[in-house]
Amino acid sequence: MSTTSKLRRDLRRRNEQTAANKAKAHAAASPVEPHAELRDPNRALLAGVVRRDGQWVLGMDGRIAGESPSAAHVLAMIMQAGELHERNGTPVRLVYSDALRDAAHAEAREKGQTFEEFKAELAAAMAARKNS
Repeated sequence: MSTTSKLRRDLRRRNEQTAANKAKAHAAASPVEPHAELRDPNRALLAGVVRRDGQWVLGMDGRIAGESPSAAHVLAMIMQAGELHERNGTPVRLVYSDALRDAAHAEAREKGQTFEEFKAELAAAMAARKNS
């Protein structure tokens, strides 16, 4: 075997191994499904909700603010963030998916509440924690 053919074979094998490793890494990565975004008038992203590995993940200011298996909890949280911005004089636009809304409302119904009742109860619990 000539020196150049051995070099070509080794290069081909390294490239095949690299491609296989990349494919394996992409297959192992879980998909992230965007479900909600809160934007200011300049269309800057203030907060968002994604679904990853069965968890609803809330992000704010470019950081993960929390995650929960509860769709109702994260939807209520992003709505409260929007209301806080509105109270501080920043108009915002909240857009969320039907899947997030339906999951949140179904979860509230399982607890015997409407989503609005769930949201009010969560806000009251957060205010009580803040004041204590």
